[in-house]
Amino acid sequence: MTSPNPPQANPLAAEAPPTKHAAGHHPPQSPPAPASHMNPLGLAVMMLTSFVLVVAEFIPSGILTPMAQSLGVTPGQAGQTVTVTAFVGFLVAPTVAALVPRMDRRKLLVILALVAAVSNLGVALAPNLWLVLAARVLLGAALSGFWAMSMAVASSLASPDRLGRAMSRVTLGTSVATVAGVPIAVVISTFADWRVIFVGAAVLSVLAALLLRLVLPPVPATPGTGLRQLIDTLRRPGIRLGLLGHVLTVLGQIAAYTFMRLALERVDGITPTSLALLLVLYGVGGFAGNIIVGRLVDRHLIAMAYGVPGLIALGVFAVALLPGSLAAVAIAVLLWGAGFGAWLVVINTWIGRTAPDRLESGGGLVVTGFQLAIMLGAALGGLVVDAAGVVPTFLAAGVILAAGSVLFGAAARSTQR
Repeated sequence: MTSPNPPQANPLAAEAPPTKHAAGHHPPQSPPAPASHMNPLGLAVMMLTSFVLVVAEFIPSGILTPMAQSLGVTPGQAGQTVTVTAFVGFLVAPTVAALVPRMDRRKLLVILALVAAVSNLGVALAPNLWLVLAARVLLGAALSGFWAMSMAVASSLASPDRLGRAMSRVTLGTSVATVAGVPIAVVISTFADWRVIFVGAAVLSVLAALLLRLVLPPVPATPGTGLRQLIDTLRRPGIRLGLLGHVLTVLGQIAAYTFMRLALERVDGITPTSLALLLVLYGVGGFAGNIIVGRLVDRHLIAMAYGVPGLIALGVFAVALLPGSLAAVAIAVLLWGAGFGAWLVVINTWIGRTAPDRLESGGGLVVTGFQLAIMLGAALGGLVVDAAGVVPTFLAAGVILAAGSVLFGAAARSTQR
């Protein structure tokens, strides 16, 4: 390497040993690696937002009976309030970035949180099921838009080597919603009208919007975001295989989880109290899995890619095949919850590593696959349960999960070398 101001030609200088440097002449140096960092407050606000949105998504599951009675419909019809959010999410997730290609992503998240508030308030005031469903369309858009943008926003709050841990904190809101949020909503419904719960969700959504605006830094949109970029991202090596593994993993999870209570009611010695404790144990497992895998995934992504779907499959198989032992089923439920609680961390870390320049497109594809799998898993699981029973349904779900583990693990191995 020559000095910026080289001396006049000198034969003796040319013969100088390479380890000696003239005055002002320095050996080449590698640029310093970027320092690891995270923005804990920003990630906490993202976690709060995910908590509020997921609670709002699944509130109807816990209060179907009073909700259906009030609206004058059957519980099955009231259950479509969850289905419609998944369907709208499937449509919005891959297109939200293209619809607002230049909007600052902090501003977009604030708008989405306010849309969720309008949705929840609309449900609380709706006099009939049709208006409830119309309001839930807005929630589906807000929910899928948030998750599609979450990885791009999280990447602005953490250095690349901490992306997995950052996403773990964001998705922790989902686990908290499962463990505490929805059960609290159910308890409230025992002494207050179910509409009060949605008013509370609307208030929390407004609070989340305010905190997003005050705490998050500006997050510029990814240049060139659009449907063409989405298709181009799909064409990258390993992406399609990984997304197929993702869809199979979520499909197997939903096909089993939808009928989890039916499977647990087969266990010897089960009582209403122990059944409730098993469902809480599932949520506790999800909380623990999120935290533990969040600390491991940045360094051991390939192992987590195989292991997490495999852990879900193990839990599903055990619940189906070991109904004679309440203790064994309890362990299986804990492991099952831990696996699915960690899945969002794993899939988002993988897409962030595989397409670091396409975080918005990658996030949209992940959410689209998730919503597609939810719709297919619930529908196909219902058909198998009606035709063959809960055990064949769980065995089929376990096989699908095992296939998801193999395919997603292979994709992670091929893209992370």
